Amino acid sequence: MFVVEVSSTRVEGCHVVALEPSVDERGFFARVFDVEELASHGMVTDIAQMNMAHSSRRGTIRGVHWQTAPHTEAKLVRCIAGSVFDVCVDTRPDSPTLGVWFGIELSAENRLALYVPPGCGHVNQTLEPETTILYTASRPYVPGFEAGARWNDPMFEIEWPISDEVIVSAKDRSWPDWVPGPPPATTEDGRV
Repeated sequence: MFVVEVSSTRVEGCHVVALEPSVDERGFFARVFDVEELASHGMVTDIAQMNMAHSSRRGTIRGVHWQTAPHTEAKLVRCIAGSVFDVCVDTRPDSPTLGVWFGIELSAENRLALYVPPGCGHVNQTLEPETTILYTASRPYVPGFEAGARWNDPMFEIEWPISDEVIVSAKDRSWPDWVPGPPPATTEDGRV
């Protein structure tokens, strides 16, 4: 009772987390985070930050973003208003699923969450206006260790549900083509 249900995806270590609510005449109660249950599936359960992103327009894309070693982070992403197409992209040099992506609709209605393992890229697209996601990060953001790829990078060929009304920041449009392999060596403060 009051457990979460975890399903594997085609990206090694990426999981979909579903609630198993206890329902009564008042509504429902559900556990959204359980250290022991999530850890039993190999997920990193440390929480260093909790972040929220709100997008007012349908078709808004945020990402593809990840942090490089030694500051890689795991994320557990949930949509709390509206809906998004949420994507994990495997950018880990030694992964058996390097270059593979997995996407799923997360919504306030379906209450699903996506676990993005350390070293993987994360990106989403809003499917309706006034959409908000809430996600945990296992490590704090460290300037200089952010990496990224364009939402439409030909190496990934992500199948976006909305292609005619895409809103992307200038920063996210400017990432170079992604090339698999280890990131460039950096200094302690993240400089190349």
